[in-house]
Amino acid sequence: MSFQIPQRPRRLRQSAANRGLSRETLISADHLIYPLFLQEGSGVKEAIETLPGQFRYSPDTVIEQCHHIQALGITTVNLFGSTPLKTELAQEAANPDGPVARAIREIKRECPTLSIQTDLALDPYTEHGHDGIILKGVVDNDATVAALQKMALCHAEAGADWVAPSDMMDGRVGAIRHFLDMHGHIGVSILSYTAKYASCFYGPFRGALDAAPLGVLPDKTTYQMDPANRREAMREARLDLAEGADALMVKPASHYLDVLLEIRRSFDLPVAAYQVSGEYAMIHAAAERGWIDLEKAMVESLTCIRRAGADMILTYFAPEMARWLQQDGTS
Repeated sequence: MSFQIPQRPRRLRQSAANRGLSRETLISADHLIYPLFLQEGSGVKEAIETLPGQFRYSPDTVIEQCHHIQALGITTVNLFGSTPLKTELAQEAANPDGPVARAIREIKRECPTLSIQTDLALDPYTEHGHDGIILKGVVDNDATVAALQKMALCHAEAGADWVAPSDMMDGRVGAIRHFLDMHGHIGVSILSYTAKYASCFYGPFRGALDAAPLGVLPDKTTYQMDPANRREAMREARLDLAEGADALMVKPASHYLDVLLEIRRSFDLPVAAYQVSGEYAMIHAAAERGWIDLEKAMVESLTCIRRAGADMILTYFAPEMARWLQQDGTS
C-alpha cells in the first residue's frame, strides 16, 4: 500500500463494544408514550382493523393493558376517546361520565404511578368529523377554544396529568392554561400539538376513533398546517411557548424530521414527536409483504426520530419497542 490513512472511522465500528461506546443516540422506555383508544361500554376490547395490534378499550378493560405496559417500563399513556353520541357542538367531549374521564379515574386508582395525557380535540365528538365547531360554514376558532377549555377541565378534574390540544386553533394553549389555573389545576401540564400538519398519514387513525366523515368542509387545511411550511412551525412554537405550553409536538414525525430538529435547536422546552397511524401502518404493510424486517424497521424509525431531537415519542410501537429494549439492550 503506497499511502497511509491517518483517520479510519471504521475502527469504531469493528465490535459491538466499540459501536456501543461511540453510539450518539440512545432511546429508552422513558421516551415512549403509548396512545390508547377508548370507547363507551364495559368489557370491550375491539381490534382496530386499520392499526394492526391495536384495540379500542372500554374504561374497565384498558387497565390490563396499562399494567402490561408499566411492566415493560413505559411510564406514560395518551388517551383518545370516541362516542356514538356525535353532535353539532360536541357536548360529549366534556362529559365527566364519558369514556376518557372514566378511564382516567380507573387508571389512577389501579395504576397510580402511570402518567396520563389526554387528547383535546372535538373530531370524535362532532357529527361532521372536524376538530372544531362549525358556524356559518367555517370552523369557528373561538367557539372551539371555549369548548376545549371545558374538555380540558373535565379531564383535569378526573385526574389527568397532561392535556394535549391537537386541534390547531389559534390561542388555545393560553386559553386552556388560564382556564385550568383559574380552577386550581396549576399542576396539569400542556403538551401542545405545535406543528400538526394537514397530512395524508392520519387515515388509519380516523378509523380508530370512528370519526364522522368530513362534511361541510372537505379537509382540515384551514386549521392544520401546510406540509410545505417550516418557518410557520417556528412561529407556532414561539406562540405556544408564550402562551404557557410545557412541551411542543411535531406531527407526523418521520416525514417532518427537519421541523423537529429546528424546533429542538431553537427552544428549551421538551419536544415530542408523533409517529402517526399511517407511518405505523406502512411499516406493518411492508413487513407483511416481506419487503422489510418489522422489528428492525421499528427500531430504526424510532431511533431516527429520537436522533432528530424528540424527547418524547408517541408511537403505537411503544410496547414492542419497550420489550425489545428489555431483551436486546439499547438501540
